[in-house]
Amino acid sequence: MENVFDKIRMVFTDKSLRNRVLFVLGALVLFRFLSAIPIPGIDAFRLQTFISNNQFLGVLNMFSGGGLSTLSILMLGVGPYITASIIMQLLTIMSPRLKAMYQEDGEIGRKKFTQFSRMITVPLAIIQGFALLFLLKKQGILADLSMFNMVANLSVIVAGSMLIMWIGELISEFGIGNGMSLIIFAGIVASIPKEIAQFMFTFNIANLPLYILFLAVGLLIIAGVVVMTEAERPIPVTYAKQVRGDHVAGGTQTYLPLRVNQAGVIPIIFALSILMFPQLIGNALAGMENNILKSISDGLLWFVANTWLYSLFYFAFVFLFTYFYTAVTFDPNQLSENLQKNGAFVPGIRPGPATREYIEKILTRITTIGAVFLGLIAVLPLIMKAITDISAFAIGGTALLIVVSVVLDLIKKIEAQLSMREY
Repeated sequence: MENVFDKIRMVFTDKSLRNRVLFVLGALVLFRFLSAIPIPGIDAFRLQTFISNNQFLGVLNMFSGGGLSTLSILMLGVGPYITASIIMQLLTIMSPRLKAMYQEDGEIGRKKFTQFSRMITVPLAIIQGFALLFLLKKQGILADLSMFNMVANLSVIVAGSMLIMWIGELISEFGIGNGMSLIIFAGIVASIPKEIAQFMFTFNIANLPLYILFLAVGLLIIAGVVVMTEAERPIPVTYAKQVRGDHVAGGTQTYLPLRVNQAGVIPIIFALSILMFPQLIGNALAGMENNILKSISDGLLWFVANTWLYSLFYFAFVFLFTYFYTAVTFDPNQLSENLQKNGAFVPGIRPGPATREYIEKILTRITTIGAVFLGLIAVLPLIMKAITDISAFAIGGTALLIVVSVVLDLIKKIEAQLSMREY
């Protein structure tokens, strides 16, 4: 405990680190202030009811940092930028040039890659903003908008999305930690007091054993998330000795860490994005008079309402997308080639194709563990709701993973800064 307090004291006594932390806090305060500025013509009661019953908007609300729940000027949040980044990463599979830019061209290549992501963010924000405004208008949450008011509101929320993207990048550059992650983290944490107040309002002493059980399960889940987020499978690596004149280099032994949860929270986001379409399409077709369309709507809404079937598909999609995203972001062939070029090898394994096959075998095994873990975290809130009939957020697992990952990353970044200060 003393060590923790010493580090906190060092953070605020070191001028450079203190300025970075204060910059982050100032940026997050500005973000929360802007999140409270709504666009005009909102029916607040209908908005809260609609978001609470729509998982798709619940996910978007999380990525907007809570801005969607008030239809603020930041209602899109960092969602368009995250979507653009995912699209760019997927394009690296189809374009060797993009792949080389992202993985081989160093800092200049990554800056160009980021610039392309920013450019894609603008049309994505326009499409997403128009779809949201149209959906909310149809549900009666927004007043009947004229064409001018629609364009004005759309311009404001697209500008808000670009502003929050800029604030996130400023946090990454002048603050500490990843700016986009911290913004999402701030939105999730900001909703905690409201949830506690709601819990206290609906508190029932008869359910006390159930509340204690929820608390115990919650603590176990948090511990499991921390362990799985930090878990690694080390692969031993030895560098061959190289004699240059009188100097002998190499001969050292190290290890290559492969993370068990290589894909992070991205597979859950992918799975949610696909599984939200049945609910959106079902709600859109619900008011149709055509019997065929109405039957389709009833079938889609029945699928969403059937918790066990929905959870099964949810788990399957998360499991598959974990493998997919790991394959996109981690290339065993390139890793084996880099080891061979640097005169390194895995003891007992021949360099080249044999090393690649060995790494692929280990990666497949640990990805299976990570995929099962992510799938269970994703469906756990749904299962608990089905068993206990107490409302739970279907995105609870995603929010928990983001919060734990951001806190661990922030701690590591602060410790790295403190280590640099000591040197």
